[in-house]
Amino acid sequence: MDIKRLNSTPRWSDATVFNGIAHFVEVAADTEQDMTSQTQQILLQAEATLAAISSHKSQLLSATIYITRPEDFPILNSLWEAWLPAGCAPSRACVKVELLDPTMLLEIAFVAAVKPSLY
Repeated sequence: MDIKRLNSTPRWSDATVFNGIAHFVEVAADTEQDMTSQTQQILLQAEATLAAISSHKSQLLSATIYITRPEDFPILNSLWEAWLPAGCAPSRACVKVELLDPTMLLEIAFVAAVKPSLY
């Protein structure tokens, strides 16, 4: 099996790619910010991860979004819809959770298609 890992550490990899499918999770770098800022940080980080593995947000297959405050759901949806290219929305689940770090307002797990020959 040819599993490729991006920036692997003893605890996690920034992305794991196998058989043309990438899995990665993004959290906000600055969790002292509000929902708008944390969501924007995550989406920018996702773009950087996708670029590093030769993929793009138009190639997203699914996203699982973990959100701590239901009242922030409209903010998330507005930013999410503006971020995605038209006609490229992945399947998506959004779950209300309590994250281990109480300053984190959301976390997103992504799955994306990757051309195996490129990464």
